[in-house]
This record gives sequence, structure tokens and C-alpha cells, in this order.
Amino acid sequence: MSDWQPDTVAVHGHASVPLEGINPVAPAIYYSSTFRAADAPHFAEMASKTRHAGFYTRYGNPTHEQAAAVLAKLEGTEVAMLTASGMGAISTAVLALVKAGDHCIAQSRHYMATAKLFDEMLPKFGVEVTIVEQSDLGAIEAAIRPNTRLIYVETPANPTLVLTDLAGVVALARPRGILTLADNTFAGPINSRPAELGVDVILHSATKSLGGHSDITAGAICTTRALAEEMWDTSLTLGSTLSPMDAWLLLRGMRTLPLRMARINENALALAAWLEARPEVEVVYYPMLPSHPQHEIAARQMRGGGPVVAFSVRGGYEPTSRFVAGLKLASQAVSLGGVETLAVHTAAMWAGSLNEAQMKVAGIAPNFVRMSVGIEDIEDLKRDFAQALEASGAE
Repeated sequence: MSDWQPDTVAVHGHASVPLEGINPVAPAIYYSSTFRAADAPHFAEMASKTRHAGFYTRYGNPTHEQAAAVLAKLEGTEVAMLTASGMGAISTAVLALVKAGDHCIAQSRHYMATAKLFDEMLPKFGVEVTIVEQSDLGAIEAAIRPNTRLIYVETPANPTLVLTDLAGVVALARPRGILTLADNTFAGPINSRPAELGVDVILHSATKSLGGHSDITAGAICTTRALAEEMWDTSLTLGSTLSPMDAWLLLRGMRTLPLRMARINENALALAAWLEARPEVEVVYYPMLPSHPQHEIAARQMRGGGPVVAFSVRGGYEPTSRFVAGLKLASQAVSLGGVETLAVHTAAMWAGSLNEAQMKVAGIAPNFVRMSVGIEDIEDLKRDFAQALEASGAE
């Protein structure tokens, strides 16, 4: 499948991992926690391998192997590893690559659990962390120290859609021997392939666009074979093992990923442009809008904007709360990247996890809305958003 396009990889890529004696059209589920050995030498051979798809599911599973092969090809990396959640992938990768005395650079705006990993957990283990404004390459360069081990980025960043210049970060890191890790959940491999720009490790909450149907929890690490081997023992120890059923649902979801993402990109851009013209809306953030302050970076490193659109409702917290509550087609729910449209009042959602100072640093204003646009008819979405805006009392 070396010369296949993403649309073909998504449908047929699982077949690159052959199954002995059978050749099903649809991927099979290997719902077994353990696998038989033929004899003692065979058992010893299986147990001695760092990864084996037919030994014990924490070490690997045929369904895992097929899903990982598709994802690695979509991201353009040598291999992929699956975990039980996006944070399973992120924590596995970071904890595998740092040790006490190392220094990491991370962004001021991250998914909140990622922020806690860098702000609270790593310092407990003697790892120093510097938090920088990700849109400022100068600030990233100034933060580099002799003991800097990795730079961790997320672009577009949750929830404000601030972008990080991936090529610029790689240019700072690679000559100094610093590893680069990028959370590619918001963009996804159809819209952005960080490995093409030199990023070492690409991370996903596969719960989101890769699965695409709001019915799984999964994570993924896409990287080189050498770095995957370096992370493998940590993965086994942490035990963030994806169930075979969720691996199979991930495979099923990825088979339609290019088609879903094409529709989502189209809908999200159309809805973002429509919101910009609404009198109830202060400002809209979407990477593919010409008004986005980093649109030039988006045009360089993204093929589409992805599902997430952020905007501010005029009038503050109360009208924003009424707007989100008034949506009838779009659901008030967390997550993103599914076939259905979701919207959240971000300040209300994060109030239980971040204090006021942290929300200010993250750029979360009281009137901020984050939505994930689905594949519904765009005119139906506009009508739903129009009635909710009109009933919100926004001025």
C-alpha cells in the first residue's frame, strides 16, 4: 500500500496485516485476552518478543495490529501503537521519554488533562517544565536549555484553536537533539501530517475523529520503529490497553474517515463564515477563515480546518449559557470529531477542572463556545444556530 492514497488506505489498509488461512472483507475482532502456543519453544519465542500479536493482548492483538497499520500509513509514520485513551497515549509517550533531571517545553494552551500532566505530574518526578506561548517561536527558542529533552505541542490547541508552527518548532529542536511531540487530534491525518514536517511523535485521542461515531475511547502513538521500541516497556507497565472491540470499532471508523472529514471540513468552514456575519457573535476562530490571526500557518501545514469552531457570544456568560442550552439539533456534550454536531459553553465545562487564573492563561473567556461540527445538512445547522442565537438575548 506504499503508493495508495488516504481514501484507499482507510478502506483496505487493514489487509496489509495478513490473517493465517482466511481473508475476510471486513476486519475481524480477535476478542481473546490470551493465545495458545504450539509447544514450549513456540511459547518461549512469543514471550521473548517485545511485541507479539498472538501472545497476550496487553502485548498486542491481531485487531490492534490491523488498526495500527492503517493509522501509521495515514499519518505517514513507520509504526503506530494503540492505547485505551488519548491520555493513555500522551502519558505513555511523555513518561517513556523523560527522566528526573530532564527539561520539557510545553504550550500555555493544551487539553486540560495534558496541562495537568506537565504542570503537576512531571515536576513530582523531578522533570522540569517550562510553559510558553505556542504562537511565539522566539519564546520556545528562549526556553531551550542544555537538558531540554522534548518539546510538546498541540495544534490547533484546545479550545482556542491557536496554531503552532510545526516546521518552525522542528527547526529549533532537531539540530539540538530535542524530540518533538505533537497532539494531532483536532486536525487529524487527513488535514495535517506532522511527520511530513519532521515531528518525531504524533499523538491522538482516537476517540474523536478517527473513531468518528462517539462510541469508543481510544488513543494512538504514531512514530518511528526505534522510538516505539523505546516506549514499549512503559506502555506495558502503565497498562493502557485498548479492548479488541474498540480496536475493531476504530478500524470501522477509519474506513470512512476521508469521506467524513471532507464533509466536516466543508460544514465547519461554512458555519464559521456564517457565524462571523451574525450580529450576536463577537468573534469566530477557525484556522481556514482568512480572519484567523494565524491563517497563513494554517494554509502552510493544514489541508483542512477540522471539526472544531470556536466563537464568543455577545453579552457575556448568561446569553452564552442560554444559547448553548437552546440548541435543538446540536447536542450540549463534550468531545469532538463525531458525525453529530456538539457544542459546549467552555467556561462552564472547565470550571470544575481549572481555576480562574488557569482559565485566563488558557484564553477561556466567560462567553466562549467550542463546537464540533458534524456531517448534518448545513442549512439545518444554520437554522438551529439561528434560533438559539435569537433566543439567547445576545446583544
